[in-house]
Amino acid sequence: MKKTPYIKKQLHELLHQALETERGGIKIYETALLCAQNKELKAEWQEYLEQTISHEHALVDVFGELGLDPDTRTPGREVVAHICDSLVKAMLMAKARGRAAAAQLVACECVVSAETKDHQNWELIGHLAKYGQGEETAALLAAFELVEHHHLYHTKGFLRELWIESLGLPAVLPPPKEVKKVETAIGAVRAVHQRDSMLKSQH
Repeated sequence: MKKTPYIKKQLHELLHQALETERGGIKIYETALLCAQNKELKAEWQEYLEQTISHEHALVDVFGELGLDPDTRTPGREVVAHICDSLVKAMLMAKARGRAAAAQLVACECVVSAETKDHQNWELIGHLAKYGQGEETAALLAAFELVEHHHLYHTKGFLRELWIESLGLPAVLPPPKEVKKVETAIGAVRAVHQRDSMLKSQH
C-alpha cells in the first residue's frame, strides 16, 4: 500500500488519548485486581497491569521524541479520562454493594471496555506507522512493536466463561482464548470454536 501524508494534528490527538487510556488503564487494573476472585484471572490482570505500565512508558518516550507535552489536555483526552474514572467508580460500587462474584463480573466488563479503546488506539498507531508518510512514523512503529495486543481477547474470554459459570452452566476456565494464547481476532474465533472439545476434556 502506498504511503500517504497524514494530518499531524489528529495524530497528536490520538497520541494524547492513547496516553490517557494507558494511565487510566493502570488505575482500572489496580481496581480490577481488588475484585478478582479467580486465581488465573488475577494472575492475568497482574501481568496486564505491569504491561500497561510499560506501555505508558513507551508512549511517554514517543512524546519525548516528537517534542510533545505528555500533560497537555485535549477535549478528547478529557473524555477518555472521564470514561476511565467512571469504570473505576463502577467497580468500586460493585465491590461495595454486591457479591464478590458479581463484582468480578463487573470488573471484567470494565476491563473489556477499557481494552477495546486501548486496542483501537494501538491499531491506529500501528496503521499510521506503516502506511503514513511523515517524520514521526519511525518512533510510532518502534513503540507499536513493543506493545502486547492480546489483553482484549483474553479478558473477553474470561468474561464469557465467568458469566456462563454464574448462570450455573459448565464453564471452561481458564477460557479457550487463554489456553490457546490468542493474539488476533481470527485466533479468538478459532478458540471459541474449540470450546466444546475443551469442555469435554475437563469432565
